[in-house]
Amino acid sequence: MKVEIWSDIGCPFCYIGKRNFEAGMEEFAGKDDLEIVYRSFRLDPTAEKEPDETMAELLAKKYNKSVREAEIMNRQIADTAKAAGLEFNMEKVVPSNSMDAHRLVKFAREEGLDAEAMDSLYKAYFTDGINVADTEALAGIGTDIGLDEDGVREMLESDLYKEQVIEDQNVANQLGAQGVPLFVINRKYGISGAQPPQAFREALIRAYEE
Repeated sequence: MKVEIWSDIGCPFCYIGKRNFEAGMEEFAGKDDLEIVYRSFRLDPTAEKEPDETMAELLAKKYNKSVREAEIMNRQIADTAKAAGLEFNMEKVVPSNSMDAHRLVKFAREEGLDAEAMDSLYKAYFTDGINVADTEALAGIGTDIGLDEDGVREMLESDLYKEQVIEDQNVANQLGAQGVPLFVINRKYGISGAQPPQAFREALIRAYEE
């Protein structure tokens, strides 16, 4: 059974959703038969590689709120993440372009390390305040999970996987995605948002029994 997960590295609910999905999956009897595929979805393809605004400033501008109101929103998101066992330091986030981070996930999949890459990138972004558009940072993340450093650097210096990242997003749009995270089981069942673990477990059971 195939589960495709569309998400963005800079999406807090994608990180929370991944953790909740994994918790629900652990309670699913057929978990060992699942093929998990991480698909790319960039919420802001025009984001800068070295942004000069904070996450709160960007959110304030996007939703026409004050920076103070945006900071309160971020604290609420951090509380939601904490309930899922995650530590978010939203004031440290560098809201940069995620193209190269998605490419690193594609590269890691070749070694069966895409899930590890996703976790490391999310932690770098939301917990450690690392700019995941930075080549040095990505090289470090890649080597930490067991990838060849020279291979990571060579990939980042090329255009490898860029078309795949864009194609993933096109497919999501064709499927009617309104946002991410989006979990699609066998291209038949769709679950959107950071649902609780039980919702993911029930969806997996329903798909498995058909």
